[in-house]
Amino acid sequence: MAETQIEWTDSTWNPVAGCSIISAGCKNCYAMEMARRLESMGMAKYTGLTRKKNKRVVWNGKVIEDRESLEIPYRWKKPRKVFVNSMSDLFHEQVSDSFIQDVWRVMRETPQHNYQILTKRPERMKQILQDIIQEVLPNVWLGTSIENSETAFRVEHIKETPAQIRFISFEPLIDSVGPIDLTGIDWAIVGGESGNKARQIKESWIDEIYAQCLRSDTAFFFKQWGTWGKDNIRRSKKANGREYRGKTWDEMPVNIVGAAYL
Repeated sequence: MAETQIEWTDSTWNPVAGCSIISAGCKNCYAMEMARRLESMGMAKYTGLTRKKNKRVVWNGKVIEDRESLEIPYRWKKPRKVFVNSMSDLFHEQVSDSFIQDVWRVMRETPQHNYQILTKRPERMKQILQDIIQEVLPNVWLGTSIENSETAFRVEHIKETPAQIRFISFEPLIDSVGPIDLTGIDWAIVGGESGNKARQIKESWIDEIYAQCLRSDTAFFFKQWGTWGKDNIRRSKKANGREYRGKTWDEMPVNIVGAAYL
């Protein structure tokens, strides 16, 4: 995959396929339904990764390491922001240490790109970066997802992970994250959930994160209201838009590789 509609990146790159549900934010993950569609279209990489549960498509826990996809970034000559594993989690427990090292090699050898890696398993990411890879690449951003106060502990793991840029995706934001300290976090993405099963977002939850971004000098990116708008009315994602506090927020972390093109 290359082009994407995700507002904060340019392209997606999926050397891993398949995942498993780990927390409440995974409940309506778009990638589960997308994997089923790709399988029905004949894409072998996504075969047998999901199952039906109570009329819903969910991950079955199977994960695929796709070595052929490791060649893709070498073909991209123009610098771009690359979301790594939009259809999985690079630090899933079934992804081997050696494969993660291979992904790191590709990112090292294509320094023109900025790679954005997002995980719900920051404990393993921290351990691998500290004990195995032991290399900070200036073009690799490391992030974790936090959807409510129960997952707010992940921020401490990302703070302890060696990285040039650290970020947090508060998406889907399904509850207050509480008094979270973003000191040392370079970038925060905030967004509501989309789709016909979307859970509601409240403006007060966004306000909490925005205020902490101001205190911590963390770049703030508001991705979307999602299916529910700030007036608590259910609409399409497009109709609800991206405006928060009267403007759109597209801030990005500073001191990044290729900053002139972003």
